[in-house]
Amino acid sequence: MGVSGGENVYPAEIEDVLAGHDAVLEAAVVSVPDQRWGEACAAFIVLREGATVTEQKLRDHCAERLARFKVPKTFAFVDVLP
Repeated sequence: MGVSGGENVYPAEIEDVLAGHDAVLEAAVVSVPDQRWGEACAAFIVLREGATVTEQKLRDHCAERLARFKVPKTFAFVDVLP
């Protein structure tokens, strides 16, 4: 769990929303330090084979389904998750 601007943020909730996108195979969300909010979320994304998606499309997908403070601040596309 992270705390952003005094609000509890649960990575599993954000990971579930990201996994609901057709292009996403796996997602991992972690809290990172944020100068303004204390902590913010960063998402690590593994795409399905042959799929493409932009960071903005994923941000929009999250914004439609999550409170604003839960939308990841950064997205990183990786080949595999540890």
